[in-house]
Amino acid sequence: MKGSVPPAKVEGMAILVTGATGYIGAVVCEKLRARGQEVLGLARSPEAAAKLEAAGIKPLSGSLAEPETVAAAAAQSSGVIHTAMSWGADAPALDRGLVQAALGALAGSGKPFLYTSGVWVMGDTKGRLAGEMFPLKPAALVAWRPPVERLVLDATEQKVRGVVIRPAMVYGRKGGMIAGWLSGKMPVVGDGSNHWSFVHVDDLADLYVLALERAPAGSLYVAADGPAFPVKQLAEAAGIKELTPIEQALQTLGPMADALILDQRIGSTRAGRELGWKPSRPTVLDLIRRGYFEE
Repeated sequence: MKGSVPPAKVEGMAILVTGATGYIGAVVCEKLRARGQEVLGLARSPEAAAKLEAAGIKPLSGSLAEPETVAAAAAQSSGVIHTAMSWGADAPALDRGLVQAALGALAGSGKPFLYTSGVWVMGDTKGRLAGEMFPLKPAALVAWRPPVERLVLDATEQKVRGVVIRPAMVYGRKGGMIAGWLSGKMPVVGDGSNHWSFVHVDDLADLYVLALERAPAGSLYVAADGPAFPVKQLAEAAGIKELTPIEQALQTLGPMADALILDQRIGSTRAGRELGWKPSRPTVLDLIRRGYFEE
């Protein structure tokens, strides 16, 4: 339920971004900088810090395992965008610890906290088009995420403007799962009959900026654009003929294999209605056909 903390244009101090050198976070930072916003990016290594500085972003030395560092910076920021993610066994504890620390630091301020979830929490949609109200049945890999989403959505009680964004499969800028296929780093799992929904990383970053500026407290947005494609169709367009049986994939990928065979048709008009979000990039199939790494 949306709370009473009103949206407001973010001005003044820096926006703190976790995952600032990551696939999504780097593009979000780029969009913020293009709007004249000062950005503070969490950097877990000297190399990451140097990369941020080269992009005009002030680095904050720290990691997800140092929530106190993030909290101290959050208290001095204009708001927080959390895009960082650990895929290790400690991911649930790290993520929850950071979210709790940052929300605590922002308590009473009315400032925004944007949390990155994902459509895997929605589970298999069984041929239905699923939006924000779709009942959750998360894949085992992300079963811990809905309670963290709830912390953010309920942060209005702390006078924090909490917002959750659930991206579909992210593509574009030569990254994402499709890039993993084409580089041989990720297999195509299952028989390919399942569907995936997508969002271009630039369109997704545009949504983060709009949500930062305009989204009411307690808002949840599904980020997907265009049709859901059968995985086999995408693999064939990419010239990939070998599909990996789920039993084999489980041995190497573990619970991620089960997430990759979810059949998901995701769509929503909420972000467009409430925030004016208008995705405009080519579909993932268009990019694959024109040469994904040549975009």
